[in-house]
Amino acid sequence: MITKQAVTAEQLWQMPEVPGKRFELVDGELVEMPGAGVLHRIIAALVYRLIFAYAENGNLGMTFPDGLGYILHRRPDIVRIPDVSFVVYEHVPYGDLPKGFWEGAPDLAVEVVSPNDMADDVHDKVHEYLEMGTRLVWVLWPKTQTVTVHTADERSRELDSEDELDGSNVLPGFSVRVGKLFEIPTRP
Repeated sequence: MITKQAVTAEQLWQMPEVPGKRFELVDGELVEMPGAGVLHRIIAALVYRLIFAYAENGNLGMTFPDGLGYILHRRPDIVRIPDVSFVVYEHVPYGDLPKGFWEGAPDLAVEVVSPNDMADDVHDKVHEYLEMGTRLVWVLWPKTQTVTVHTADERSRELDSEDELDGSNVLPGFSVRVGKLFEIPTRP
């Protein structure tokens, strides 16, 4: 019988980058994440800019674009990389920021669903975030131009393009019409 050795977050961090490939860690196993297309990247960037500007203006916390891994669990390690994330200043460590992955969950995790994403995988990510302390998860569905909002009390609600998405107690006062998140700039 062959037994797989669990990979740790530190081992994942030390692995050389492979162009065009990105990995998350789920229960100590490497999971290759599919590449994101142009639409995915544009939507994630738009959401990042909106949250960043609001948080910066209100001195609320740190906003991160795609690429920052969060260590959600240890032994076996779980490392997830949301498309956009936000951490309130109260949860930012004093002194030096982490050199590698962020230890702990973000306060807000945003996932943009791509055509090649599996619903079960998105569902698993949402539950991992919430179980490990994320207070708010937004899942953006470009195909239907809707957002599913998941909260720490494990409630969820679906918002359509005319609804207002708010920042709850994570980004107090933040609000945006859902349709605006899917307004792709066009060439003049």
